[in-house]
Amino acid sequence: MTEGAGRGAARVRDPGLQPERTRLAWRRTTLSCTVAAVLGARAVLHDGATAFGVLACALCLLLWLGFLVVAHRRMVTLTVARPRTMSPRAARVAALCTVALAVCAVVMLL
Repeated sequence: MTEGAGRGAARVRDPGLQPERTRLAWRRTTLSCTVAAVLGARAVLHDGATAFGVLACALCLLLWLGFLVVAHRRMVTLTVARPRTMSPRAARVAALCTVALAVCAVVMLL
């Protein structure tokens, strides 16, 4: 048996670049959501602000902010050497905000 292949070596975890890649993926996602929200708001409000358009933009902004909060917390969590896994509640909130933003995008295009 080689040195380091014993029982003690199994407890040492080398995360490599996985946390960095995950943090960058969260950043890309928040950036793309921001661009989509700005372009969607611009498209809705470009021809004149209707009550429905303003309400849809406000709802999308609220959902976008919720997603940013979840994403920011996750990115901060990933800065430590051994990050915790994402809680089921946070995962549900992120998924709900993502689906709701997609629905808002479809509604604003109609």
